[in-house]
Order: sequence, then C-alpha cells, then structure tokens
Amino acid sequence: MSRRDNYGGINVDWMTFMLYFALIVVGWMMIYAVGYKEENPSSIFDLSSNIGKQTLFLGLSFIVLFLTSIIDWKFWRTFAYPIFGFAMVLLLGVLIFGIKIKGATSWYRLPGGFTLQPAEFAKFATCLALSAFLSTYNTNIRTLLRHQIIAFSLFLFPMFLILLQPDAGSAIVFTSFLIMLYREGLSPNFYIVGAVAAMLLIMGLVFDPLFIILGLIMVSTLILMMSLKNKIYWFVSFVVLLAASLFMLAQDLFSLVLIINTSIFLIFTAILWQRRKSGLVLRLFTLLIIGGILAFSANYGFNNLLKPHQQDRMNVWLQPSKCDPQGSLYNVIQSKMTIGSGGFKGKGYLEGTMTKLNYVPEQSTDFIFCVIGEEQGFIGSFGVIALISLLLYRIIVLAERQRSDFSRHYAYGVAGILFIHSFINIGMTMGLVPIIGIPLPFISYGGSSILGFTLLIGVLLKLDSNRFTA
Repeated sequence: MSRRDNYGGINVDWMTFMLYFALIVVGWMMIYAVGYKEENPSSIFDLSSNIGKQTLFLGLSFIVLFLTSIIDWKFWRTFAYPIFGFAMVLLLGVLIFGIKIKGATSWYRLPGGFTLQPAEFAKFATCLALSAFLSTYNTNIRTLLRHQIIAFSLFLFPMFLILLQPDAGSAIVFTSFLIMLYREGLSPNFYIVGAVAAMLLIMGLVFDPLFIILGLIMVSTLILMMSLKNKIYWFVSFVVLLAASLFMLAQDLFSLVLIINTSIFLIFTAILWQRRKSGLVLRLFTLLIIGGILAFSANYGFNNLLKPHQQDRMNVWLQPSKCDPQGSLYNVIQSKMTIGSGGFKGKGYLEGTMTKLNYVPEQSTDFIFCVIGEEQGFIGSFGVIALISLLLYRIIVLAERQRSDFSRHYAYGVAGILFIHSFINIGMTMGLVPIIGIPLPFISYGGSSILGFTLLIGVLLKLDSNRFTA
C-alpha cells in the first residue's frame, strides 16, 4: 500500500477499516430491526431507544478512531503499564461502587441513564500491557519460568477480578491471550496440559468420576502395552480387554471391570519399572492422580457449590435432556428456531416475525445473531461470519508484517479477543457452547463493547500505519 495513504498521517490499511465499518453498519441495522415497530418506528436519534443510543455510541466510536489517529503510536507502548493499572483500579472500584444488573456488579452508572462496563476496556489495557512485557528485550517466555509467571499473571489477575463480579463470560475472553503467547513461543506443552485438564473437568460435570478414572486407567494401560515389544500383539490384547470390559459394563458389573483393569495396569507398571522405564510409569501415575482430582473436584463443585441457575446453564450445553424446555432450555430452543426460520434467503429486512414478537430474550445483545439468521437467512449469516473471518485474517496479515515486536504482539492480542468473542457468541445461539452472555463484536448493542472494540482496532491501525518507522 502506498505510504501516501494515511491514517493520521501515514499508511492506513483501508481493508481493515472497511471490514470494521461494514460490521458496525450491519450491527446498527440489526439493532434497528430488533426495536422496529411498523406503527411507530423508532427515531435513530431518540436516546430513550436502543437504536438512538447505539447511534450515539457509533458517533463516539468515530471520535475514538480520530483520537487514536492523532496520538503518537509510541504513546501506547510507553504508557501501556499505567493504562493497565488504571483499568485494574476500575475493575476493583466496580466491586465497591458499581451497580448490579442481572446478578453481576459489572457496571458503573453514568449520567443520562448510561452505564460503563470496565471489563471491556480491561481487555484493551491487558492487550497493551502483555504486548509491552513480551516486547521487552530480555523477556523469554520459551524457557524462563519467571517470565512465564509474569505473562500469565498479566491476564489472570483481571480475569480473577471480573470473576468476583461475577461475570464468567467476560472473564473467559481473557484466555484469548494464550493465542498471543503461543505465537511468541510459549511451549505447546502448556496447551496440551490445559486441553486435557479442561476435558477432564468437563467430563467430570457429566459422568461419574469413577468412570473417568476407569477410562484413564485403560488409556494408561494401552500406553504401557504399546511401549513393549510385539506392539501388534499387545494392541490386539488390549482390544480384547476393551471388548470384555464393555460387555461387563453392559451387565452392570462396573466394580469388577474397575478391579480387573486396575490389576492389569499395576502388573504392567511393575514390568516396566523393572525394565527401567520408571519415567513413563511416574508420568502415567501423575496423570491418574491429577485426572482423578480434577474429575472429583468438577463433580463435587457442580453438585454442591454451583447455584441451581448456574447448573442449568451447564446442563443446557452438556445435558439438555435434563433441562426444562419451558425454563433453562427455552432460550436455546427459541434461538435455534429463530435462526432456522430464516431458511436460505431469510424473511427480509424488518420482516422477522419471531424478532418482532420478541421470542428470544436479549435479541439486541447476546442473541443478535438470531436476528441476522431470521431476516437474512443462511446467506446473511454466512456473510457476517465471512466478514468476521476476513477481519481476523487481515489482522493476522497486519501482525506478520510488523517490524515492531510490540505491534505484532498487540495485533495477535486483538485477533484473539475478536475470535473468542465471535466464536462464543455465535456458538451459544446454536447451543454449541454455554450461554455466558458476551457480545458479538461490532454488531451487538452496547456502548462499552463498541467503544472497546473500536479502541482495539483504532490503535492497531495506528501501529500498522507506522510500521516503517517502528
């Protein structure tokens, strides 16, 4: 791109800007559709309506874009930590001075009936701080444990403060910074261990922990068998053992299956220990112990610590057959029906019958994708997903062409935040992930969210525009 194209002076990436602009226009139109009434259309300048407020928010967003274009790009690197500190003060303050909405103390009340959610700006501040830390010349998260601890603390601390509100949805978004850390060299072992731990925790919510332990014992036994000679012979033996175990389980002989498999596992651990393969044996025992603890902890916490409505949210995702179709499962059922009713082409803009009848709660925020599905159908839904995907791809392209480490780290942080937000929001409207209530970037109604996302994009455009001078 020519250096004469500029954003506050130099090198604007117009493709990123146009994708951002297209998404906010789509969002504005969908929010208008949610509140549209044929007999009394809402004025786009009526601040008592959602569309009026969103129009104001979009105006403020363009002011944010202008401000980021005139602020020197070095400002964000220099003041990353003070900005992060200020954001943490806001998160602490909201616990004391904030107002409670839908069970979470996550907002400050502002004059004129507006609210401010500091968690949205904490994502931006954390992205800056983590980028600044990783770009320090002596930082090495590949091998230095101290630097790994600092990097994790920078996003786990705001995540912890947000969980105190409690707002699990916004807190989960902070795990997106793992994408940035992976790009910058964090060992894949962290992700493997994390994925296994998450899988065991989720399984502990659904299955009896003893079944999970049995599964771990069988997997460990297979690994031990395959470490011996004649691997085909031992694999066939394991298949026979598995078939016999399944037959006995069908006969409700769980205790016998557990005893047999545990005994076989112990026999093979003794054999391998004698053959000086103690390292493998110790790793498998560690897996069994930690896996058992995670499974029992998840099961105990789910049944004894979570409140009934929190249990329902998890069951909607993992065990919908246990949920009341007229209760906790209602939102997901209505959401799927609304999206499906649009068919291939959709019912047409402002023609969404289920949208007008407010079948799905929170249509302008958490479930705005339902409006897109009903009115624009598969074509419109695919188009929005394509726009988001193109924006993510473009951000990665911007990240990889940066000369400054800080700019590259920041770009990957932005990409991670947008990806997690989009994946979870769209996924929960289809029942693929738990309903945790986070906005669809640039499309959902909300001043804090649109300003926060705009700030992320605005600073990214500014950093990219100066990549030749970084």
